[in-house]
Amino acid sequence: MSGVASKAVAFADDHQIPIYLLALALGVVVGTIAPASSHGFEQAIEPVLALLLFATFQQVPFTALAHAFRDRRFLTVLLLVNFVVVPVVVFGLTRFVAGDKAVLIAVLLVLLTPCIDYVIVFCGLAGGASTKLLAASPILMLGQLLLLPLYLIMFVGRDLADVFDPGPFVHAFVVLIVVPLLLALLTEMLAARHHVGMLVTSALTGLMVALLAATLFVVVASQVPAVRGNLRAVAEVVPIFAAFAAVMAAVGWVATRCLRLDPADGRAVMFSGTTRNSLVVLPLALALPAAYDIAPAVVVTQTLVELIVMLVYVRLVPRLVRSKPEHF
Repeated sequence: MSGVASKAVAFADDHQIPIYLLALALGVVVGTIAPASSHGFEQAIEPVLALLLFATFQQVPFTALAHAFRDRRFLTVLLLVNFVVVPVVVFGLTRFVAGDKAVLIAVLLVLLTPCIDYVIVFCGLAGGASTKLLAASPILMLGQLLLLPLYLIMFVGRDLADVFDPGPFVHAFVVLIVVPLLLALLTEMLAARHHVGMLVTSALTGLMVALLAATLFVVVASQVPAVRGNLRAVAEVVPIFAAFAAVMAAVGWVATRCLRLDPADGRAVMFSGTTRNSLVVLPLALALPAAYDIAPAVVVTQTLVELIVMLVYVRLVPRLVRSKPEHF
């Protein structure tokens, strides 16, 4: 890597938060002044996100990944938070929109599904156990695929649960998890034998900040018109999404202290419990019948709220979980 490139990478690493905020702002501006471009940006979300995850995965040695997967205590806490505690919290928060079934199902779709993509990046930025969170991603994806229909039946009845289509989840699992993981494994094997593999790894590592900024820009630019066209629903659900983030941060903090989790593990639990799978469930929302046409705007609103929350959490979570938790 040349001296200029090295300085550019160092500058990006040192100014990540301002760069991400700028990407969000540019996304809002472009989505507002050029709404016709939203479809093109929407088509770019999946490839950009897949490339970001490939770059993330290739930074983690697969020997370390296997070791992380064997941490059953961490995995148990992670699954309990996401599939036991979160549904209880979501049920309570959604009572405020229970009278509007279209809004209700959209909020349930997005809040009941834990994130498996950029949460790993933000967790790593905050000093969390991103390797362990990475190892748990396939389990989290499979868990939400199996449990979401059950949650819908429990919370809104069989009539809405019947509209659930697992196809987008399976597609996302393959495109955003399986393919990037296999490519990362092949890159790691190539790097061990050839200089080309090392160059690819080095280049992707240097582009991490740019890739995440590009992802944020594309997501926001593609969905601003939808949000602007449904301001009533946006105003109704923003407090719910903000409250969810605050409650789940508190849940993660309590779990870290009460269960005496390692600080890095506790940070990972906080990020996983808070961050939702909005990019994956957006195709689900778009595939709903016409009676639920407001659902995509609600899902996108969660994305926008969450991205801002993540930028705050990168600085806040390390301050909340600084050292080994004390015994109660």
